[in-house]
Amino acid sequence: MYILRKLNMKKILFMSTLLLMITISLVSCKDYLEAKPDKKLNTLSSLTSLQAILDDHVRLNIRANYAAEVASDNYYLTDNALVAIISEGDKKIYNWEKSDDMFEGVNDNWYYSYLAVYYGNSVIENIDKIDRNTSNYRDWDNIKGQAYFYKGSSMLHAAFVWTPVYDEQTASTSLGLPIRASTDFNVKSTRSTLAQTYAQLIDDLKKATALLPVGQVHTMRPSKTAAYAMLSRTYLAMNMYTEAGLYADSVLQLNDQLLDYNEINATSVNPFPSYKGEVLFNLTMVNPPIIDEANAYVVDELYQQYEANDLRKKIFFKNAGSGLYSFKGNYSGTPLLFAGPAVDEMYLNRAESFARNHKLTEALNDLNKLMIKRWDKTKPFPTYVSTNQATVLDWILTERRKELLMRGIRWSDLKRLNKLGYELTISRKYNLNKSALAPNDSRYAMPLPRSIIELTGMQQNP
Repeated sequence: MYILRKLNMKKILFMSTLLLMITISLVSCKDYLEAKPDKKLNTLSSLTSLQAILDDHVRLNIRANYAAEVASDNYYLTDNALVAIISEGDKKIYNWEKSDDMFEGVNDNWYYSYLAVYYGNSVIENIDKIDRNTSNYRDWDNIKGQAYFYKGSSMLHAAFVWTPVYDEQTASTSLGLPIRASTDFNVKSTRSTLAQTYAQLIDDLKKATALLPVGQVHTMRPSKTAAYAMLSRTYLAMNMYTEAGLYADSVLQLNDQLLDYNEINATSVNPFPSYKGEVLFNLTMVNPPIIDEANAYVVDELYQQYEANDLRKKIFFKNAGSGLYSFKGNYSGTPLLFAGPAVDEMYLNRAESFARNHKLTEALNDLNKLMIKRWDKTKPFPTYVSTNQATVLDWILTERRKELLMRGIRWSDLKRLNKLGYELTISRKYNLNKSALAPNDSRYAMPLPRSIIELTGMQQNP
């Protein structure tokens, strides 16, 4: 894998040995809830070995939950391309079907969501057995913080897929996710409430912010800045704008650097630099065929929103002929879709927070600072100016849609905005079956895998 080439051979061999220990117990499992505990994983006794577990980039960095992007309205497949997709589960997600076999077979979203939790719990349990002292405290804190980050961020993205949108009035009775707080497989898995799910993942991410350093040796490892960003993403999904803005501001106080798209080669196959630029933490999806650029075309109404002098129109998209365009603007710098937090997202989060709190000047400052970096510098930049809150919010949400497409965020945005009354109906109008999803439809919380329901007896989503 291209990621592993970045590591030296000694580290590869060391990690391979550790990962073999893990895989022996997990190879026949479908998910964390079905897995059998690996006794060797529970006896790791050095900080080096624990860091190596968290440096399992193949499982922790390039296996982000992709179901939310498959279900989004950023793209479409032609009917011929859709028929050719092998994964029946992915096709059901695309068409918003309510079927408990959507996540069986080759669709491994649930497995990797809970594998990250298992890794995090394993590291936390083992590091607490290692003395924290004056010579190792920086590494000790860093490793434990990373473990909390992986737990919290993985559960956040799982919540986007398998739980309803957060509503403070109903969260204490709505179905959440199973919370695995330890590696003890004798503890029965039960569904928590939505309030408990978000309280747990927020607690994990806050613990991460207290332990992690501001920067890491590589963006493949989560940092304090990345944890702040995930908290901002979390609170925005909960429609808690003040908190979302405060955590976005915490990020931007540490890193507010935006790429100047005038310096990006628009003709490049992968225009953006790998692991650098605005990336705060490198998290990607292993693109299944259904959202691969060879099959997925950007919906025309979205493509047409980009103005001629907006550099994103050339940098983000590849002309596939016949009036079709595929997406190539991955911040991963590879064909893999980027799903991690980035500086641009934080500007948009803070701008929306400002706007919803009637701080329109500050909101427009953030929006203009972002957009001038996306505009052809040889053309006059149309500065955003308004004293109307609805207008400013509309601009911010429009640019959010255009800036953050194909990052796994749109699904959560649809859920939270519809809860606010935006009435966004989405449809597969380019396909013969014309599937549609109404605002606040129960299908926004996808069915848990059938095997999990059968194994645990947990309640299925309605």
